[in-house]
Amino acid sequence: MIEIAVDIGGTFTDVVLLKDERTTFSTKVSTTPPDLVTGIREGVEKILKIAGCLPADIGRFIHGTTVATNAIIEKKGATLGMLLTKGFEDTLETGRQRKERMYDLFVDPEVPLFLCPRKMRIGIDERIGPNGEVLSPLNEEEVIKGVRDLKNRFGIQAIAVCYLFSFRNSTHERRTKEIIRKEFPDLSVSISSEIDPVFREYERLCVTGFDTYLRPVIEKYIANLDEELQRIGISGRLQIMQSRGGITSANVAIDKPITTFLSGPAAGAIAGKFIGDQIGRPNLITMDMGGTSCDVALISEGRLGVTTEGKISGYPIRVPMVDVDTIGAGGGSIAWIDAGGGLRVGPQSAGANPGPVCYGQGGSQPTVTDASLALGYLNPDFFAGGERRLDRDAAMRAIEGLAKKLGLTTIQCAAGIHRVINASMADQIRLMTVYRGVDPRRFSLLLLGGAGPVHGGSLVRELPISTLIVPETPGVLSAFGLLVANIEHDSSKTFGMRSRIFDYSKAKEIFQELDGQCRKKMEQNNVELEKVGVIHSADIRYVGQSHSLEIPFDDRTVTPEGLEKVTSRFRERHEEIFGHKSMEDDVEFVNLRVVHSFPLPKPIEQRRTAGNSTLDDARKGFRKAYFREYEEFREIPVYDRSRLPVNKEIEGPMIIEQADTTTVVYPNQICQCDETNNLIIQVRRS
Repeated sequence: MIEIAVDIGGTFTDVVLLKDERTTFSTKVSTTPPDLVTGIREGVEKILKIAGCLPADIGRFIHGTTVATNAIIEKKGATLGMLLTKGFEDTLETGRQRKERMYDLFVDPEVPLFLCPRKMRIGIDERIGPNGEVLSPLNEEEVIKGVRDLKNRFGIQAIAVCYLFSFRNSTHERRTKEIIRKEFPDLSVSISSEIDPVFREYERLCVTGFDTYLRPVIEKYIANLDEELQRIGISGRLQIMQSRGGITSANVAIDKPITTFLSGPAAGAIAGKFIGDQIGRPNLITMDMGGTSCDVALISEGRLGVTTEGKISGYPIRVPMVDVDTIGAGGGSIAWIDAGGGLRVGPQSAGANPGPVCYGQGGSQPTVTDASLALGYLNPDFFAGGERRLDRDAAMRAIEGLAKKLGLTTIQCAAGIHRVINASMADQIRLMTVYRGVDPRRFSLLLLGGAGPVHGGSLVRELPISTLIVPETPGVLSAFGLLVANIEHDSSKTFGMRSRIFDYSKAKEIFQELDGQCRKKMEQNNVELEKVGVIHSADIRYVGQSHSLEIPFDDRTVTPEGLEKVTSRFRERHEEIFGHKSMEDDVEFVNLRVVHSFPLPKPIEQRRTAGNSTLDDARKGFRKAYFREYEEFREIPVYDRSRLPVNKEIEGPMIIEQADTTTVVYPNQICQCDETNNLIIQVRRS
């Protein structure tokens, strides 16, 4: 079976084709906002030509998309109405009453009011009690009247329903959904008891609101993509990457579009874990630097972190997602001067259009890529495999204008741009490690993205990390991650039970319910159910705490022995993260969670032998490049990565070129290519 994976970034759309589970082909095309499907079509047609395949040969098409993220950031989702329990119409404004900027007298609201203004939120006469009892029946006439009024006055496209304590008893929400679908079949509807049946009203309202806000956008996008693939002649299965790092069918993704909002960054982290498993390095920090942003994830003891405390633009998105930290630091990040006269870089980006100045597409503000070209790191005639020629003179002129304002030479300014962006990414890595009590000295840094291998060797000077790894195709590794991901589904529900009065029968009942939900989604993916792996876990905290830790049950045994094991593991994990534990205080099982995972065939590892190739065979020539150790340009060797000898140590500085990226090996670093085509760079510390 031939498979194609497509990942859309801010600047480039990456495409990888896998043939016979062992041969991969990859390419990049420019991302095409606002019609992203156009870029996908161009990339697919290009990769089919490169691989010599026909559209009808494609059995599986996997896609990582930024559509959900962009719709939220750009506030271009559906026109939304909300139905809430009467008296709780202002939950969205109330939020958590906690401000990020406490002393800012002119702070903007830190709640997503753009989702649904107050006038478009309707209170419905109904009430469920905290134990799930019906205190007041649902007024069905109010539902019909409220929705009709919202539709006539505001032209709403979708409805979000979030009633009080619906996570205990979903009867009223489910009946409301039935009414809306019958009376207003043209409206999309999301109910909180299906999207996020977990306590904390504000967070549940937010995630349900965002799901509803995205639903028409994702439905339209996937329909357009499917139509375009059919037009090309591809009829294979269309699958979508989810934020948790698993893939699912397009139809299931449409059922819960909020699960796709961190689709792209999740794929890069999954690819990093796959490579770590291959080369026996269970402790990795992945740094994926593309054209617009930099994503950092932590893989510890072979496990990729998953969190349910995500945010986007400061707003809570309570869905399981790969624990990725993202900042606006990419090749297209723009350099500028702040009010204090200091050099800043990003987060604003030149993106795909117009792109960096050196692209010659109308960009006028200097970017990180322009600085890389000015410093000699990039080959103007071999960018993107030679498909795009870069204009170094234009980049120098753009940087010169900034340099004059700072009182620097053009090269000093270009080096300063690198210093600033590298310091930002080093801080980002510290936040994922040191600030969480994790020792970065135990980890290797895996460099992904088109810009990651350019910067990794420089920023690591500021970190106690001694090993860097550049995989075979880092520039398209997020797309490759789509090919190695499993089909995965998760479900959760509030339990709220202390360990000393634990209700085993109720816990088993909830796990069975959650298993049934996941099994239904697996059936929609047409997988062999007997091969599905199942994990049961619980969000646990000490009684009185606000936040919890997710701890798995061994072998899904909800027994006194199993409870004792999971409680003990919670205490150990709490001590590991927070530095203390209590053997006397009772613990509370807040939410129960289930994950179903179906493993898909992985690409077969290709290994190289030492052979007879030499450094002279790989050397393309020499180029002058600037390094701060020398404070001047030095002529250094440039190598063709595909021809590097295996296990041959090469002393830096040097530049290694390939179609999808450039690797810069800095002074005091040694590089070698291993049998699996990874570059292993060791940093010498004085």
